[in-house]
Amino acid sequence: MSPAKQPAPDPAPAGHVPAGGRATPVTQDGPDTRGGGAGGRAPGYAPGRTLPLRVEFVRQLRRRRTMAMFGVLLALPWVLVVAFQFGPAGRGQGSLRLSDLATAGGLNFAAFALSVSANFLLVVAVSLFCGDTVASEASWSSLRYLLAAPVPRDRLLRQKLVVALAYSAAAVTVLPLMALLAGTLAFGWNDITVPGTGEVIPAADVLPKFAVVIGYALVSQLVVAAVAFLLSVGTDSPLGAVGGAVGLVIVSSILQAVEALGSLREFLPTFWNAAWLDALAPEPDYSGMVKGVAVSVTYSVVLVALAFRRFRRRDVVS
Repeated sequence: MSPAKQPAPDPAPAGHVPAGGRATPVTQDGPDTRGGGAGGRAPGYAPGRTLPLRVEFVRQLRRRRTMAMFGVLLALPWVLVVAFQFGPAGRGQGSLRLSDLATAGGLNFAAFALSVSANFLLVVAVSLFCGDTVASEASWSSLRYLLAAPVPRDRLLRQKLVVALAYSAAAVTVLPLMALLAGTLAFGWNDITVPGTGEVIPAADVLPKFAVVIGYALVSQLVVAAVAFLLSVGTDSPLGAVGGAVGLVIVSSILQAVEALGSLREFLPTFWNAAWLDALAPEPDYSGMVKGVAVSVTYSVVLVALAFRRFRRRDVVS
């Protein structure tokens, strides 16, 4: 009696790319191993030329969420100008709060706009660009086709991370610069009044420091970008990746207010976010900013490394 015939295994889903490798180009006669490339690589295939940065930049620029987010960032300073111009005067006698000094000049207004947007609006913008970049491809079922092109996994992730960080940097930079323009046109180019002390510093002396402030704001958002990117490579839901990064900032801000934690709060990713205010003082103190940079960069490096490790081992079926 002949042995029972074993059923054939189910074929892998179309475009399925197993973890740890690229899909082999397939022809009608089977896997394509023609050509003189290393390891049977198809002739003319160059991994370093797949998914060029310019292509990814254009793809992300044409998306509606990119246009909408930059529209909000560019419009917010003008909305604040209108609010200050036509709203009721709320400045108390001798008040030295940053919000009350916002109309003292363009630099004061830019500092106020950055302070009110750094903890939420800029967090949402960075989370959107970094959390949506890979997860959106998975939700559209196009990620497996990019890998089957074949684009090496590390290269695909690197290209998407570079583009996402570039758009995040543009978002963090464009808001204070637009606020500086709007504030100067509305309230004039005046010397800056320091909140708390009321001291006046020449605008020419503050302008280089303001560039340092914008640079620090960029670095402080790296943790948000890294968390969103890590979540993006592990989920098919862009909203989940974006919401997870925003939620981390909210939880960190709540813990930051718990004084019982003592010095442990200094290791929270949001603890040093406002340290840039010390750079605008008559005698700048950069110690807080240095600690903030160290915390942000450390978290970011670890989280991005985890994202690459997770993506290398992931079975992409969407």
